[in-house]
Amino acid sequence: MSSSFGTLFRISTFGESHCKAVGVVIDGCPPGFSLSTEDIQPQLNRRRPGQSALSTDRQEADQVIILSGTENGKTLGTPIALQVANKDHRPKDYGDMLDIPRPSHADFTYQMKYGIRASSGGGRASARETIGSVASGAVASKILQEKFNIDIVAWVSSVGQIDASPIDSNVITRSDVDTTIIRCPDHEAAAKMEKLVTELKERGDSVGGVVSCVIRNVPIGLGEPTFEKMEAKLAQAMLAIPATKGFEIGSGFAGTRMQGSQHNDPFTKKGDRLGTTTNNSGGIQGGITNGEPIQLRIAFKPPATISLPQETVDFSGNSAILEAKGRHDPCVVNRAVPIVESMAALVVLDMLLRQEARKAVQF
Repeated sequence: MSSSFGTLFRISTFGESHCKAVGVVIDGCPPGFSLSTEDIQPQLNRRRPGQSALSTDRQEADQVIILSGTENGKTLGTPIALQVANKDHRPKDYGDMLDIPRPSHADFTYQMKYGIRASSGGGRASARETIGSVASGAVASKILQEKFNIDIVAWVSSVGQIDASPIDSNVITRSDVDTTIIRCPDHEAAAKMEKLVTELKERGDSVGGVVSCVIRNVPIGLGEPTFEKMEAKLAQAMLAIPATKGFEIGSGFAGTRMQGSQHNDPFTKKGDRLGTTTNNSGGIQGGITNGEPIQLRIAFKPPATISLPQETVDFSGNSAILEAKGRHDPCVVNRAVPIVESMAALVVLDMLLRQEARKAVQF
Protein backbone atom coordinates (compact mmCIF):
# COMPACT_ATOMS: atom_id res chain seq x y z
CA MET A 1 0.00 0.00 0.00
CA SER A 2 1.28 3.48 -0.86
CA SER A 3 0.61 5.92 1.97
CA SER A 4 3.44 8.37 1.30
CA PHE A 5 3.45 11.45 -0.94
CA GLY A 6 6.05 14.05 -1.91
CA THR A 7 9.79 14.19 -2.58
CA LEU A 8 11.53 16.82 -0.43
CA PHE A 9 8.48 17.69 1.66
CA ARG A 10 7.23 14.15 2.15
CA ILE A 11 4.29 12.88 4.18
CA SER A 12 3.26 9.41 5.32
CA THR A 13 -0.28 9.06 6.65
CA PHE A 14 -1.54 6.30 8.95
CA GLY A 15 -4.70 5.00 10.56
CA GLU A 16 -8.13 3.63 9.70
CA SER A 17 -11.60 5.08 10.23
CA HIS A 18 -12.28 3.19 13.47
CA CYS A 19 -8.83 2.50 14.90
CA LYS A 20 -7.47 4.36 17.96
CA ALA A 21 -5.96 7.27 16.03
CA VAL A 22 -5.09 8.65 12.61
CA GLY A 23 -2.25 10.95 11.69
CA VAL A 24 0.78 11.76 9.61
CA VAL A 25 4.57 11.92 9.73
CA ILE A 26 6.11 14.86 7.85
CA ASP A 27 9.68 14.48 6.66
CA GLY A 28 11.59 17.40 5.17
CA CYS A 29 10.00 20.35 6.97
CA PRO A 30 12.65 23.11 7.18
CA PRO A 31 14.07 23.78 10.68
CA GLY A 32 13.52 26.93 12.73
CA PHE A 33 9.96 27.49 11.55
CA SER A 34 7.32 28.53 14.11
CA LEU A 35 4.70 25.81 14.48
CA SER A 36 2.01 25.02 17.05
CA THR A 37 -1.29 23.13 17.11
CA GLU A 38 -3.05 26.49 16.64
CA ASP A 39 -1.57 26.63 13.13
CA ILE A 40 -3.05 23.24 12.23
CA GLN A 41 -6.37 23.03 14.10
CA PRO A 42 -8.42 25.53 12.02
CA GLN A 43 -8.21 23.41 8.87
CA LEU A 44 -9.04 20.26 10.82
CA ASN A 45 -12.07 22.05 12.24
CA ARG A 46 -13.24 22.81 8.69
CA ARG A 47 -12.79 19.14 7.73
CA ARG A 48 -14.18 17.45 10.83
CA PRO A 49 -17.46 15.51 10.89
CA GLY A 50 -20.54 16.81 12.67
CA GLN A 51 -19.76 20.47 11.92
CA SER A 52 -23.21 21.14 10.42
CA ALA A 53 -26.56 19.56 9.63
CA LEU A 54 -25.27 18.84 6.10
CA SER A 55 -22.59 16.37 7.19
CA THR A 56 -22.42 13.05 8.99
CA ASP A 57 -23.70 13.05 12.58
CA ARG A 58 -20.46 11.48 13.82
CA GLN A 59 -19.02 13.80 16.46
CA GLU A 60 -15.24 14.13 16.54
CA ALA A 61 -13.33 17.08 17.99
CA ASP A 62 -10.32 16.11 15.85
CA GLN A 63 -7.87 17.79 18.22
CA VAL A 64 -4.37 17.46 16.83
CA ILE A 65 -1.33 16.60 18.94
CA ILE A 66 2.26 17.30 17.86
CA LEU A 67 4.20 14.24 18.96
CA SER A 68 7.65 15.12 17.62
CA GLY A 69 9.70 17.43 15.45
CA THR A 70 9.31 20.67 17.41
CA GLU A 71 10.78 22.24 20.52
CA ASN A 72 9.78 25.54 22.10
CA GLY A 73 7.42 26.16 19.20
CA LYS A 74 10.07 25.75 16.49
CA THR A 75 10.54 22.98 13.95
CA LEU A 76 13.76 21.00 14.37
CA GLY A 77 14.16 19.71 10.83
CA THR A 78 13.43 16.22 12.14
CA PRO A 79 10.25 14.24 11.33
CA ILE A 80 7.08 15.91 12.61
CA ALA A 81 4.47 13.43 13.84
CA LEU A 82 0.86 14.65 14.13
CA GLN A 83 -1.92 12.59 15.67
CA VAL A 84 -5.69 12.85 16.04
CA ALA A 85 -7.64 10.41 18.22
CA ASN A 86 -10.73 8.53 17.01
CA LYS A 87 -13.39 8.65 19.70
CA ASP A 88 -16.97 8.57 18.36
CA HIS A 89 -16.80 5.36 16.36
CA ARG A 90 -19.46 2.63 16.28
CA PRO A 91 -18.17 -0.58 14.68
CA LYS A 92 -21.51 -2.31 15.30
CA ASP A 93 -23.13 -0.06 12.69
CA TYR A 94 -21.20 -1.95 10.03
CA GLY A 95 -22.25 -5.51 10.95
CA ASP A 96 -24.32 -6.07 7.79
CA MET A 97 -21.44 -4.84 5.64
CA LEU A 98 -19.09 -7.56 6.87
CA ASP A 99 -20.54 -9.93 4.26
CA ILE A 100 -22.15 -7.48 1.81
CA PRO A 101 -19.89 -5.08 -0.09
CA ARG A 102 -21.40 -1.62 -0.44
CA PRO A 103 -22.16 -0.77 -4.11
CA SER A 104 -19.55 1.64 -5.54
CA HIS A 105 -17.55 1.55 -2.29
CA ALA A 106 -14.04 0.16 -1.78
CA ASP A 107 -15.28 -2.81 0.28
CA PHE A 108 -15.10 -5.18 -2.69
CA THR A 109 -11.78 -4.05 -4.17
CA TYR A 110 -9.92 -3.95 -0.83
CA GLN A 111 -11.16 -7.44 0.03
CA MET A 112 -10.15 -8.81 -3.37
CA LYS A 113 -6.74 -7.13 -3.32
CA TYR A 114 -5.64 -7.91 0.26
CA GLY A 115 -7.84 -10.84 1.24
CA ILE A 116 -8.84 -8.87 4.33
CA ARG A 117 -10.18 -5.41 5.06
CA ALA A 118 -11.23 -3.09 7.85
CA SER A 119 -14.97 -3.65 7.43
CA SER A 120 -15.73 -1.12 10.16
CA GLY A 121 -16.04 2.37 8.69
CA GLY A 122 -14.20 1.67 5.47
CA GLY A 123 -10.69 1.56 6.91
CA ARG A 124 -8.14 3.43 4.79
CA ALA A 125 -10.77 4.03 2.11
CA SER A 126 -12.68 6.25 4.53
CA ALA A 127 -12.40 10.03 4.26
CA ARG A 128 -11.22 9.88 7.88
CA GLU A 129 -7.80 9.06 6.39
CA THR A 130 -7.61 12.60 4.99
CA ILE A 131 -6.94 13.99 8.47
CA GLY A 132 -3.24 13.33 7.91
CA SER A 133 -3.29 15.16 4.59
CA VAL A 134 -5.14 18.15 6.05
CA ALA A 135 -2.87 18.39 9.09
CA SER A 136 0.31 18.24 7.02
CA GLY A 137 -1.23 20.50 4.38
CA ALA A 138 -1.87 23.11 7.07
CA VAL A 139 1.85 23.06 7.87
CA ALA A 140 2.70 23.41 4.18
CA SER A 141 0.18 26.25 3.77
CA LYS A 142 1.71 28.17 6.66
CA ILE A 143 5.17 27.93 5.09
CA LEU A 144 3.84 28.95 1.67
CA GLN A 145 1.96 31.95 3.06
CA GLU A 146 4.61 33.26 5.42
CA LYS A 147 7.75 32.59 3.39
CA PHE A 148 6.55 32.83 -0.21
CA ASN A 149 3.24 34.78 -0.06
CA ILE A 150 1.45 31.93 -1.86
CA ASP A 151 -2.29 31.82 -1.15
CA ILE A 152 -4.65 28.86 -1.72
CA VAL A 153 -8.45 29.08 -1.59
CA ALA A 154 -11.02 26.42 -2.53
CA TRP A 155 -14.80 26.64 -2.66
CA VAL A 156 -17.87 24.66 -3.72
CA SER A 157 -18.90 25.65 -7.24
CA SER A 158 -21.68 23.11 -7.80
CA VAL A 159 -23.82 20.51 -6.07
CA GLY A 160 -25.82 18.17 -8.26
CA GLN A 161 -27.45 20.31 -10.96
CA ILE A 162 -27.00 23.55 -9.00
CA ASP A 163 -24.17 25.78 -10.21
CA ALA A 164 -22.78 28.83 -8.45
CA SER A 165 -22.31 32.06 -10.35
CA PRO A 166 -18.73 32.71 -11.56
CA ILE A 167 -16.44 33.69 -8.69
CA ASP A 168 -13.62 36.26 -8.94
CA SER A 169 -10.74 33.94 -8.07
CA ASN A 170 -8.35 36.89 -7.77
CA VAL A 171 -9.96 38.18 -4.59
CA ILE A 172 -11.92 35.33 -2.98
CA THR A 173 -10.83 34.45 0.58
CA ARG A 174 -11.43 31.52 2.90
CA SER A 175 -13.59 33.83 5.02
CA ASP A 176 -15.79 34.45 1.98
CA VAL A 177 -16.09 30.71 1.45
CA ASP A 178 -17.04 30.00 5.06
CA THR A 179 -19.97 32.44 5.07
CA THR A 180 -22.21 29.50 4.13
CA ILE A 181 -22.18 26.00 5.61
CA ILE A 182 -22.00 24.43 2.14
CA ARG A 183 -18.88 26.59 1.52
CA CYS A 184 -20.22 28.20 -1.62
CA PRO A 185 -19.65 32.00 -1.67
CA ASP A 186 -22.67 32.53 -3.95
CA HIS A 187 -25.32 32.82 -1.23
CA GLU A 188 -28.30 32.36 -3.55
CA ALA A 189 -26.88 29.16 -5.01
CA ALA A 190 -25.68 28.05 -1.55
CA ALA A 191 -29.24 28.19 -0.18
CA LYS A 192 -30.44 25.91 -2.98
CA MET A 193 -27.52 23.53 -2.45
CA GLU A 194 -28.13 23.32 1.29
CA LYS A 195 -31.83 22.63 0.74
CA LEU A 196 -31.02 19.81 -1.69
CA VAL A 197 -28.43 18.18 0.59
CA THR A 198 -30.79 18.41 3.59
CA GLU A 199 -33.61 16.74 1.66
CA LEU A 200 -31.33 13.95 0.44
CA LYS A 201 -29.96 13.34 3.93
CA GLU A 202 -33.51 12.96 5.23
CA ARG A 203 -34.28 10.47 2.44
CA GLY A 204 -31.07 8.52 2.99
CA ASP A 205 -29.63 9.40 -0.41
CA SER A 206 -26.56 11.35 -1.54
CA VAL A 207 -25.31 13.76 -4.22
CA GLY A 208 -22.02 14.85 -5.76
CA GLY A 209 -20.52 18.21 -6.66
CA VAL A 210 -17.50 20.20 -7.79
CA VAL A 211 -14.85 22.01 -5.75
CA SER A 212 -12.91 24.81 -7.44
CA CYS A 213 -9.51 26.00 -6.23
CA VAL A 214 -7.14 28.87 -6.98
CA ILE A 215 -3.44 29.04 -6.06
CA ARG A 216 -2.20 32.63 -6.20
CA ASN A 217 1.27 34.23 -6.32
CA VAL A 218 2.95 31.06 -7.56
CA PRO A 219 6.45 31.81 -8.92
CA ILE A 220 7.44 30.95 -12.47
CA GLY A 221 9.31 27.69 -12.98
CA LEU A 222 7.69 25.11 -10.68
CA GLY A 223 7.11 21.63 -12.09
CA GLU A 224 9.35 18.74 -13.17
CA PRO A 225 8.73 17.65 -16.79
CA THR A 226 8.13 15.16 -18.18
CA PHE A 227 6.40 12.81 -15.74
CA GLU A 228 6.10 15.17 -12.79
CA LYS A 229 4.64 18.17 -14.53
CA MET A 230 2.92 20.55 -12.16
CA GLU A 231 -0.55 19.66 -13.38
CA ALA A 232 0.29 15.95 -13.28
CA LYS A 233 1.27 16.12 -9.59
CA LEU A 234 -1.77 18.25 -8.77
CA ALA A 235 -3.98 15.73 -10.56
CA GLN A 236 -2.38 12.87 -8.62
CA ALA A 237 -2.91 14.72 -5.35
CA MET A 238 -6.53 15.60 -6.05
CA LEU A 239 -7.53 12.19 -7.39
CA ALA A 240 -6.04 10.61 -4.28
CA ILE A 241 -8.83 12.27 -2.27
CA PRO A 242 -11.71 9.85 -1.58
CA ALA A 243 -14.77 10.16 -3.86
CA THR A 244 -12.99 12.12 -6.60
CA LYS A 245 -13.84 11.24 -10.19
CA GLY A 246 -12.59 14.13 -12.28
CA PHE A 247 -9.89 16.82 -12.51
CA GLU A 248 -9.63 19.93 -14.66
CA ILE A 249 -7.05 22.70 -14.90
CA GLY A 250 -7.55 26.03 -16.63
CA SER A 251 -10.08 25.71 -19.46
CA GLY A 252 -10.28 21.96 -18.82
CA PHE A 253 -12.70 20.03 -21.01
CA ALA A 254 -14.35 23.26 -22.17
CA GLY A 255 -11.10 24.06 -23.97
CA THR A 256 -11.76 21.19 -26.37
CA ARG A 257 -14.64 23.22 -27.81
CA MET A 258 -12.43 26.23 -28.55
CA GLN A 259 -10.10 27.07 -31.41
CA GLY A 260 -6.43 27.84 -30.88
CA SER A 261 -6.99 31.49 -31.70
CA GLN A 262 -9.51 31.62 -28.86
CA HIS A 263 -7.68 29.43 -26.39
CA ASN A 264 -4.13 30.83 -26.60
CA ASP A 265 -3.07 33.17 -23.78
CA PRO A 266 -1.28 36.20 -25.31
CA PHE A 267 1.74 37.52 -23.41
CA THR A 268 1.93 41.02 -21.97
CA LYS A 269 4.27 42.96 -19.68
CA LYS A 270 3.23 42.81 -16.02
CA GLY A 271 5.61 44.91 -13.97
CA ASP A 272 9.07 43.37 -14.21
CA ARG A 273 7.92 40.09 -15.80
CA LEU A 274 5.93 38.70 -18.69
CA GLY A 275 2.41 37.56 -17.96
CA THR A 276 -0.68 36.59 -19.93
CA THR A 277 -3.82 38.56 -20.71
CA THR A 278 -6.02 35.47 -20.32
CA ASN A 279 -5.50 32.28 -18.33
CA ASN A 280 -6.93 29.34 -20.25
CA SER A 281 -3.69 27.52 -19.41
CA GLY A 282 -4.65 27.64 -15.74
CA GLY A 283 -1.24 28.98 -14.68
CA ILE A 284 0.78 26.12 -16.19
CA GLN A 285 2.41 25.74 -19.60
CA GLY A 286 4.45 22.70 -20.60
CA GLY A 287 4.07 21.35 -17.09
CA ILE A 288 5.78 24.43 -15.58
CA THR A 289 4.12 27.31 -13.73
CA ASN A 290 4.04 30.58 -15.70
CA GLY A 291 3.35 32.98 -12.83
CA GLU A 292 -0.39 33.23 -13.36
CA PRO A 293 -2.87 31.85 -10.80
CA ILE A 294 -3.30 28.07 -10.94
CA GLN A 295 -6.98 27.26 -11.38
CA LEU A 296 -8.35 23.78 -10.62
CA ARG A 297 -11.70 21.99 -10.49
CA ILE A 298 -12.25 18.63 -8.85
CA ALA A 299 -15.36 16.45 -9.31
CA PHE A 300 -16.69 14.48 -6.33
CA LYS A 301 -19.16 11.65 -6.84
CA PRO A 302 -22.18 11.05 -4.59
CA PRO A 303 -21.06 9.23 -1.43
CA ALA A 304 -21.48 5.49 -1.92
CA THR A 305 -22.86 4.72 1.53
CA ILE A 306 -26.59 5.45 1.57
CA SER A 307 -29.37 4.13 3.79
CA LEU A 308 -31.86 3.48 0.99
CA PRO A 309 -32.40 -0.26 0.30
CA GLN A 310 -30.16 -1.47 -2.53
CA GLU A 311 -30.48 -4.76 -4.37
CA THR A 312 -27.02 -6.32 -4.57
CA VAL A 313 -25.20 -9.56 -3.67
CA ASP A 314 -22.98 -10.66 -0.81
CA PHE A 315 -19.38 -11.80 -1.24
CA SER A 316 -20.61 -15.31 -2.07
CA GLY A 317 -22.82 -14.01 -4.88
CA ASN A 318 -26.10 -14.55 -3.04
CA SER A 319 -28.84 -11.95 -3.57
CA ALA A 320 -29.09 -9.44 -0.74
CA ILE A 321 -30.75 -6.17 0.22
CA LEU A 322 -28.35 -3.71 1.81
CA GLU A 323 -29.66 -0.88 3.99
CA ALA A 324 -26.53 0.79 5.32
CA LYS A 325 -26.69 1.85 8.94
CA GLY A 326 -24.44 4.34 10.63
CA ARG A 327 -23.71 8.01 10.05
CA HIS A 328 -22.60 9.15 6.63
CA ASP A 329 -22.21 12.33 4.60
CA PRO A 330 -25.00 12.93 2.06
CA CYS A 331 -22.54 15.15 0.15
CA VAL A 332 -18.80 15.56 0.74
CA VAL A 333 -17.94 18.78 -1.07
CA ASN A 334 -18.20 21.21 1.85
CA ARG A 335 -15.83 19.09 3.95
CA ALA A 336 -13.62 18.48 0.92
CA VAL A 337 -12.74 22.18 0.59
CA PRO A 338 -9.91 22.12 3.19
CA ILE A 339 -8.73 18.76 1.83
CA VAL A 340 -8.33 20.21 -1.66
CA GLU A 341 -6.48 23.23 -0.24
CA SER A 342 -4.19 20.97 1.76
CA MET A 343 -3.30 18.65 -1.10
CA ALA A 344 -2.58 21.67 -3.29
CA ALA A 345 -0.28 23.09 -0.61
CA LEU A 346 1.64 19.82 -0.32
CA VAL A 347 2.30 19.74 -4.08
CA VAL A 348 3.26 23.41 -4.39
CA LEU A 349 5.63 23.40 -1.41
CA ASP A 350 7.34 20.21 -2.53
CA MET A 351 7.81 21.56 -6.06
CA LEU A 352 9.02 24.89 -4.70
CA LEU A 353 11.62 23.22 -2.49
CA ARG A 354 12.80 21.17 -5.47
CA GLN A 355 13.19 24.32 -7.56
CA GLU A 356 14.98 26.14 -4.73
CA ALA A 357 17.41 23.21 -4.44
CA ARG A 358 18.12 23.43 -8.16
CA LYS A 359 18.81 27.18 -7.89
CA ALA A 360 21.17 26.61 -4.99
CA VAL A 361 23.47 24.51 -7.18
CA GLN A 362 25.43 26.84 -9.48
CA PHE A 363 28.10 25.70 -11.93
